[in-house]
Amino acid sequence: MSKNNIQICDKCKHTRVKTLLPKLEKLSPDADIKVGCKSYCGPCSRSAFIFVNGRYVTGATEDEAVEKAKKFIK
Repeated sequence: MSKNNIQICDKCKHTRVKTLLPKLEKLSPDADIKVGCKSYCGPCSRSAFIFVNGRYVTGATEDEAVEKAKKFIK
């Protein structure tokens, strides 16, 4: 089984890398997690988002985005 590919933006106004990264590592310990700007600034300015295995997952809060991301974790 291949590793999960997870990407998060370190410029997003709705998430904090310091709190989001541990949640994602717990969700998928073997994931390849990349942190950096994803050039998704329009939606990023309105809601929290996580890029999971080719899918943009958004939520009103960081926790909601993590919860929605669970269904795309392999």
